[in-house]
Amino acid sequence: MVHPPVVLTIAGFDPSSGAGVTADIKTIAAHGCYGVAAITALTVQSTLGVRRVRPVQPDLLAETLDELARDMQFAAVHIGMLGSAETANIVADFVSMNRLPNVVLDPVLKATSGADLLDDLGLTILIKRLMPLARVITPNLDEASVISGLAVASKEDMALAAAKLLEMGAQAVVITGGHLDQPCDLLSSTGESGTEQQFFQSERIHSTSTHGTGCAFSTAIACHLAHGRSVVDSVGRAQAYVGAAISKAYPVGKGIGPLNHLYRMPQEE
Repeated sequence: MVHPPVVLTIAGFDPSSGAGVTADIKTIAAHGCYGVAAITALTVQSTLGVRRVRPVQPDLLAETLDELARDMQFAAVHIGMLGSAETANIVADFVSMNRLPNVVLDPVLKATSGADLLDDLGLTILIKRLMPLARVITPNLDEASVISGLAVASKEDMALAAAKLLEMGAQAVVITGGHLDQPCDLLSSTGESGTEQQFFQSERIHSTSTHGTGCAFSTAIACHLAHGRSVVDSVGRAQAYVGAAISKAYPVGKGIGPLNHLYRMPQEE
């Protein structure tokens, strides 16, 4: 019997399960992997937005990560919301010391509602320490702009920002452009012949069930990498998964609802 690969997600807790570790676990299960989690921060939020963020005690996070690593072998690691500089340092230490494979870093800086989810020092640590350890980073347009220092509002801007992020130490970059007039994602990496770039086009889906798309996308990439697929294949499959999860979502809450992470599961009548 072939056992499912273990995927670790390190992220915050969203009580509405649209984003964060509980959404990640659903995504991991949907991709035939076994998910384990370490919570970086607790939040008070719903589909109406983020009201409050409280990072977990640093020693508790560190002990959780060490205990999981002592017990099992990870095929991939997803890193989402960090919440503080201290947390970012703990995660960087953990990834570096354990030489973890297939790390996918989703640089979560702000909530959709506008709440700050990482301070300036935390951003510096993310750039200097975590970004070089990741096999893939997945910023959206705003995150790519903040990290690169370049305005990112078009496909041409995406290409320039991605090249800058590679210069800053990233191994591969996927800038997600779901808010562009023609939605697309850009994968950029350094190959034998220099910088290689590929756009992944997608159709705009009109829906209010889009909370947590970045979490689902980056976690899905980690799962495909855990199954041994290439970065290019993983990105294409992850984009298709998110599109289907949005199109098959159903209304939850009074605000921006979650994707249907488990749309592939048969529904009992």
